[in-house]
Amino acid sequence: MAPLCSLCSLRPLRPLRPLVPLFALLCSVLADSPGPQHQVPSQAGVLEGANPTHYDPSNPIILFIIQVSLIVIVCHALHWPLSRLRQPRVIAEVVGGIVLGPSVMGRIAGFRQAIFPPESLPNLSVVANLGLVLYLFLIGLETDVRFLVRNWRVAASVALSGLALPFGAGCGLAWGVYQTFSDDAGVQKIRFSVYMLFIGIAVAITAFPVLCRILTELKLLDTPVGVITLSAGVANDVVGWVLLALCVALVNAGSGLTAVWILLCCLGYMLLLLLAVKPSLVWLLRRTRCIDNDPSQSAISLILLIALASAFFTGIIGVHPIFGGFMTGLIVPRDNRFNIRVTEKLEDLIGAIFLPLYFTLSGLNTNLGLLNSGKAWGYVFATTVVAIVTKIAGASLAARLNGLVWRESLTIGVLMSCKGLVELIVLNIGLEARILSTRTFTIFVVMALLTTFSTTPLVSLLYPPSYQARIEAWKRGELDWATGASLLPSDFEGPSRRRSGPQERIQRLLVYLRLDSMPVMLGLLSLFNPPHQPDITLSAEHTKTEQSVVVTAPPSPRAFWVHGVRLLHLTDRDSSVMTVSQAADYSRHDPVINTLRTVGRLNRLATSGEVAVVPDALFAEALSTRALRMSADLLLLPWTETGSLSDSPFLSAASVDDKMASSAYACFVRGLLDAPSRDLNLAIFVARSDDLVAEPSSSAGLGDTLSSQPPCTPSEPPYHIFLPYTASDDDRFALRLVLQMCAYSTATATVLRISASTPPASDSSALSASADPFFDAALAAAAHLPSHSVHFDSSPGLTTVEDILRHAHSPHSSLSPTLIVLGRNSGTHLDEGKITRPTRDHIAGCLGSLAAHFTSNLLHADVLVVQSKSQPDASSSS
Repeated sequence: MAPLCSLCSLRPLRPLRPLVPLFALLCSVLADSPGPQHQVPSQAGVLEGANPTHYDPSNPIILFIIQVSLIVIVCHALHWPLSRLRQPRVIAEVVGGIVLGPSVMGRIAGFRQAIFPPESLPNLSVVANLGLVLYLFLIGLETDVRFLVRNWRVAASVALSGLALPFGAGCGLAWGVYQTFSDDAGVQKIRFSVYMLFIGIAVAITAFPVLCRILTELKLLDTPVGVITLSAGVANDVVGWVLLALCVALVNAGSGLTAVWILLCCLGYMLLLLLAVKPSLVWLLRRTRCIDNDPSQSAISLILLIALASAFFTGIIGVHPIFGGFMTGLIVPRDNRFNIRVTEKLEDLIGAIFLPLYFTLSGLNTNLGLLNSGKAWGYVFATTVVAIVTKIAGASLAARLNGLVWRESLTIGVLMSCKGLVELIVLNIGLEARILSTRTFTIFVVMALLTTFSTTPLVSLLYPPSYQARIEAWKRGELDWATGASLLPSDFEGPSRRRSGPQERIQRLLVYLRLDSMPVMLGLLSLFNPPHQPDITLSAEHTKTEQSVVVTAPPSPRAFWVHGVRLLHLTDRDSSVMTVSQAADYSRHDPVINTLRTVGRLNRLATSGEVAVVPDALFAEALSTRALRMSADLLLLPWTETGSLSDSPFLSAASVDDKMASSAYACFVRGLLDAPSRDLNLAIFVARSDDLVAEPSSSAGLGDTLSSQPPCTPSEPPYHIFLPYTASDDDRFALRLVLQMCAYSTATATVLRISASTPPASDSSALSASADPFFDAALAAAAHLPSHSVHFDSSPGLTTVEDILRHAHSPHSSLSPTLIVLGRNSGTHLDEGKITRPTRDHIAGCLGSLAAHFTSNLLHADVLVVQSKSQPDASSSS
């Protein structure tokens, strides 16, 4: 120790002198350590040569992590190619279990003993079954009984017919399966009636969660096919779970009287949940304001405790614990989307970890090697054909009797034949109860995979979008079904073929609503405010015999209709699918849609709105489809202020030019602008006048915020619009739009005409001397507008983009523009001049070269980029 003290006496090492006694004590302990016979078990792990795959009952977490990681990786690797075929995730999870099980990887010597030793499977099964209980709780949250009540007539007929026929055929099939495979190892000897009941349920049941996902991906939820299928799916699901509970009770009961007591206990507990637990839970959640706000952690804990307690009770009375979780999900309140918000708190862990474990265990119990005879494969074929054919026949016949055409009815039957994960849950219950042997379990797993895999391709073949459009036109009376000829009048011109002069008004506007751009979009919509109509006039007419009063009223013009669409991203989460199934309720309570309705009432606009939940890749298709469906005269889109497709209101501190560099949003807008058909008038609104420079302040309080941000002015001057006109089709539609804005509001406009040879004078006579009938008609229409609201200008020498930018913000102009309206293809032939500030290439390719210059040169004005639909001919129309 003395050398250490002398060493630490050096000035650089003096701070270490207090550690010298501790270091000396450590050295003495290491020197006097006992021999190997007194050592505790090694904790150094792989550093001392331990095998991490060796199962240690006292420390099973290491092997459990290896198993979970391998299962998740394999399932995601399989789901990526299967998702391209629009297959649900459960297919990948079951196939992943089959790959990891005895059918594929289990044939490698030592693989199963190293990764999935039999003594480790109970731990894996406990976690998987806990996840299954929680997942059935989520299914209960997803099951909306109100949807069933609203469509009870058609739902009851389709569900019962689609359940009775497959159930009866399954009972008939059960006789052959029972006689053939009843001697397999591991099968409990039970009465044939119970076995027949189980096989009938396995053949007849429908997977409601997978059904919702398929309808959402195929965009069928808002069609008659989707509404009927969802309603019948809810009814089929509830009846199927009840029958399964009955079957499990009969298997676990020693006598018929015991089975009756089990069912009575289950029914009594369900009544307890409905009549006592549910009102108490709702009262508590309202008192803690969890229904109005996000559910608190305490509320989530309470709901999970109720679910686990219910699972415990249904488990100890002889019914499977999953029924307790399912019943608890049914009693959670649906008010204010509370069930969806609870699902959002739980679904990621359950879907990412628990469910893959459960369905992979199903695959581990599946052994394709047992299908080693022609008789076994014959029953695979028989069960698959019976499950598909009888389900399609029963559901299709009921749908046809409810007024649907045969092709729609067949589509409903195919959708109802989807088995999915519900079938696998039923089969696992049968395997655990020893109703099924491993061989019969494998037969029905293959049947479930085949029926689920075939659902999406068959529906796409039977009910493609082209057929949907045709049958919608037939139901509206616009099409002769036999010949396919149009029944519309010969002088009718559809919205994609009608050519309009400057006097024609835009009457139908579809607006893409985003939370981050609502203020500026609502300000732009005020320009379409229809003018006040003159009051009703009364005039008295006197005659020799009588006196009468003549009431004179102006003709009632068509209302200006604004339909707003808010698009939400469809994810692979259950809460996203639940939002789709409750889109009507969501649209009624969505704050963005309700704000549009309020602004519409204040501005005398006929407004409506909806919320659509679609994948990001289908945003453009969803907007164009809705615009064509409502025959919209204009589709209006805002440019994002946050730089992404998400409509999050949180703004970044980046400049506007950097925000516009969002490639995702630019691709979305360009997908609409560059559509091959070009059958829509489009306008993209870029808000620039309200941009604020973000000043970072990490500790600013309320007082600092109030003092740093000046209050808004109580009133703003009216819009002054600037339009450079180059006689393109886009410019003609832009001119028509500007005239309507000035006619409907107090806005004023300056129309700058640009041509190869500019006339020397700027008066109307000089302007009208050119060969542009549309522009001449616009001059005539502007004469009927309020005085000086639209000013036509033709300044000589404007031959470059630089000249147009300088003219737009000329210091000699009395009004600086607050809104610049541009045609997307306007100014493509103009030279740039001496512009020093470069433009972004992707912005120029999306909004046009002239718009890119206006948005990149820091002009404090909003920009509206317009693109007209393709015209039936090249000639201009007055």
